[in-house]
Amino acid sequence: MFEMRLASLITAVTTPRNDRGRKSQMPLSYDIQLTMEKTPSYLVTPGAPQRVANMSKDMLLLLVVRDPVTRALSDYTQASSKRPQDTRSFEDMAFRNASTGLVDADWTAIRIGQYAKHLERWMRFFPLSQILVVSGEKLVEDPVQELQAVQKFLGLRPLIGAQHFFFNQSKGFPCLRKSPQSTVPRCLGKTKGRSHPSVAPAALQRLRDFFRPFNQKFYRIVGRDFGWS
Repeated sequence: MFEMRLASLITAVTTPRNDRGRKSQMPLSYDIQLTMEKTPSYLVTPGAPQRVANMSKDMLLLLVVRDPVTRALSDYTQASSKRPQDTRSFEDMAFRNASTGLVDADWTAIRIGQYAKHLERWMRFFPLSQILVVSGEKLVEDPVQELQAVQKFLGLRPLIGAQHFFFNQSKGFPCLRKSPQSTVPRCLGKTKGRSHPSVAPAALQRLRDFFRPFNQKFYRIVGRDFGWS
């Protein structure tokens, strides 16, 4: 069984020039520890799988996904908060032609949600046995179940249980206690839990129809149906 070390403030391995010295940025770890680092853009960056494999072909990978329509709305909300001068609506961004319902598959918020495409690129360098796909919805609804699977996949001591969580009503997310006796919880930051924009039901349905074949292929690859309508 292993313990976990978390790397922070690491230069993302998204360009070749970042490879040199990257390992030196990782924290020192004992043989019984696993070092973990996260960068969301790895999934969609074309050259990232090979560069990660060049560092270690034995890497264990965690991929957290959620309904791609909800994810696109969240992406838009996040981007809008950073660029308030951009007044384009979600529909303006998501559709090349609103009257015909033609989805802009190249818009970043839509492109990222085509999970099957991105996962196939990673599977050219890593077997599926080294990749665990985690449900973002289940992390909110039942974090213990998902994290038990994560602990088992990583070979960690099964320390996290229901006693480590409580639900934050104001944000709509569970918060973590480092220990059941802890009075200082760790909750998601202020950028999480924002209200999404109101979008016409017909527009949302067009997006669900667009993502459906990608979702079905993704389910087949990972052997799990995430129930995205």
